[in-house]
Amino acid sequence: MAHIHLEDGSFTLLWAVAWSIVALVVIGICLYWLRNVRKADSRLITLAGLLTAAAFAVFQIEIPVLGVHLSLTPLVGIIAGPAFGVIIFLIVNIFSAAIGHEGWTIIGANLLINMVEVIAAFLVYWWLSTSTKMKTMHTAGIAAFLALFLGNIAMMAIILVSGIQGKETVEISELSVLAAANIAMALVEALVTGYIVAYIKKVRPDMLGMGEQRNTT
Repeated sequence: MAHIHLEDGSFTLLWAVAWSIVALVVIGICLYWLRNVRKADSRLITLAGLLTAAAFAVFQIEIPVLGVHLSLTPLVGIIAGPAFGVIIFLIVNIFSAAIGHEGWTIIGANLLINMVEVIAAFLVYWWLSTSTKMKTMHTAGIAAFLALFLGNIAMMAIILVSGIQGKETVEISELSVLAAANIAMALVEALVTGYIVAYIKKVRPDMLGMGEQRNTT
């Protein structure tokens, strides 16, 4: 998955604040949604807690190729929905920064990348599920790959726009190597996500609807 593994001070204060403000706006929208539209019940809250723990654990397992790792952002988006998914990865990024996985000033930028992946996975999965007759494993796998591909683009765009302090320019070639590693990892995560969602669909299909259900009482 796409993730900016940079220390504090890598972005200028202006860009660190700018990305954080954008992230906070989206978080505010998600909180409003969860409070007033999709009022979360105890089942979804419990599921969100489990997904948070799983995502944080997976975040810390790096494959020794440019520090890439799985993220579970597509899986979380598909199961918990975009609003809860954003909150989940806010917590994951805060905990990750606390143990040195990323800089505190990079949280906003990384959360925006996670938002892209969570929201895209949710939208693509449910669109394919309702408009095609593809198998669940295929729809989930495609949704996961497209979401991670878009997250990769978002990561590159943020770095190119922000720049890195101490470097006059950020070379496209440098980002291309990282992007290639992320795309390779996206294929792996898409396969994993497809199998997991297909299994959940078989044994607990009600879980896949929890992220989109609304409280109608």
